[in-house]
Amino acid sequence: MKRRGRPKKYRIVRLGPRINQFSPRGKPGRPDEIELAMDEFEAIRLVDLMGLDQEKAAVSMHISQQTFSRILKRAHKTIADGLVSGKIIKIQGGHYVMSSREDSLTKQSVKL
Repeated sequence: MKRRGRPKKYRIVRLGPRINQFSPRGKPGRPDEIELAMDEFEAIRLVDLMGLDQEKAAVSMHISQQTFSRILKRAHKTIADGLVSGKIIKIQGGHYVMSSREDSLTKQSVKL
């Protein structure tokens, strides 16, 4: 079955995570897992860590400011759910391209 609608554009991710999973301590049993996509990780890094405004961060990722805003909102919700509910947060997947410079893009694995 084919996907409908407009195909997703690749988001530019400049720096991957050093650690790709965060696990809560003190919760008995095996906690649930949630996934933070690489483009969501990059949005958090650009705005919350580096202090860029959404417009500049969107330009860095080669997407519109509105799309960036949706990605950032989804990332904040995912992280909040993981922290409040005591879930494992895995950083993986998404529709992205790793790049350290504007002109050298290499496609990475895509998990939707």
